[in-house]
This record gives sequence, C-alpha cells and structure tokens, in this order.
Amino acid sequence: QVQLAESGGGLVQPEESLRLSCSVSGLDFEQYAGAWIRQAPGKEREIVAAISKNAGFTYYGNFVKGRFTISRDNARNTVDLQMNGLKAEDTAVYFCAADSGMEMSDWRQYDYWGQGTQVTVSS
Repeated sequence: QVQLAESGGGLVQPEESLRLSCSVSGLDFEQYAGAWIRQAPGKEREIVAAISKNAGFTYYGNFVKGRFTISRDNARNTVDLQMNGLKAEDTAVYFCAADSGMEMSDWRQYDYWGQGTQVTVSS
C-alpha cells in the first residue's frame, strides 16, 4: 500500500519559517519525482516545488521567488520543503505527491498523494 505522510504544518506569523516533511512508503521512491502542491480555499491546486528522481533538477512555482527549497533523501524515502519568508498568501493545505512520469510541473500528472498538512500564515 502506497502512503505519503506529511508533517510540519502549523500556524506561523509573516516572515517566519516552516519545514514540511513527507515520508513515502510502499513504492520505489527512487523511480518517482517528488513534489509539494498546495491548495488555498477557493483556488485551484498549484505546484509549489518539484524535484527529480535523483535530485538533479528542481522546479519552483513563480510565486516562490527564492523563498522555498525542496530536497529529498532517497535513502530515507523523504521529500522536504523548507519555507522561509512566509506570507499570508502562502496559507493553504500543502500536499506531498509522487510522479512516475516526466511532467514534473503539472500537478495533474502526479500519481500518488498524501492527505495534506495545513499551513496558516497570520499575524
């Protein structure tokens, strides 16, 4: 059974940081790209960041602007998202996802998803 389990969400103030972590089990994670995808209330899902199978390539949504960093550890089957300089507009449910295909930047292509973790940025 494939499982992606996110952790690390919470409530923070603007300009603070959070680190999200995703633990993947039930599949050969080295054969999958990993991504963080978010959905804010009333808005469509969007890719936050994605990382290729061997971490040689990363993709970030335009709104990230150097604030976030995605990383993965294939030995531990994890993919993390370090978020710095958080803004109120970053408030959303953040999902971890895995993709066996080539279209890392299209959230619709992802095969497996976690349940999501809430990130709220508010003063």
